Amino acid sequence: MKKTILVFGGIASLILCLFIISLSLFHTGNAIWGYSSMIIAFSFIYAGIRSYRDKYNNGLISFGKAFRIGLGITLIGSTAYVLIWCIDYYFFIPDFMEKYAASLAKEARASLSGAALEKKLAGIKQMSDLYKNPVMVVLFTYAEVLPVGIGISLLASLILKRKTPKPNWQPAA
Repeated sequence: MKKTILVFGGIASLILCLFIISLSLFHTGNAIWGYSSMIIAFSFIYAGIRSYRDKYNNGLISFGKAFRIGLGITLIGSTAYVLIWCIDYYFFIPDFMEKYAASLAKEARASLSGAALEKKLAGIKQMSDLYKNPVMVVLFTYAEVLPVGIGISLLASLILKRKTPKPNWQPAA
């Protein structure tokens, strides 16, 4: 089980890290591109659970064991994502939060006014102030990536669980 988690977690990590590096190099990206890369990377959760079930577990796997494999892959991929983001943020784009907060404030000023605008600007300032603390950077970054991996782990575990063998089932070669 550990080998499966390490191999497929490594593949997911590689994809997530390539995304962050490309974001830094090309200064492009948005939420759709970011979450798409997470979904692509975490699709290896499905592949990992299926590989373990078919190669090492005689075609059977419980929801719990499948979910543990998925969570292991998620944790490895998410930790790599957080580490690469922290390196990227602190060494290559230390002004990221200032630019991001300015962009959010500009959008808020264009669409809100009065008390709603002031409330939104206060929230943006609070988020920006929290991001000055390295622990908060790590927590915010995990909060960005972990839910995607956990959701895919749940879905893959539900799809792949199998308590009774299929008739004429043969292990994968």
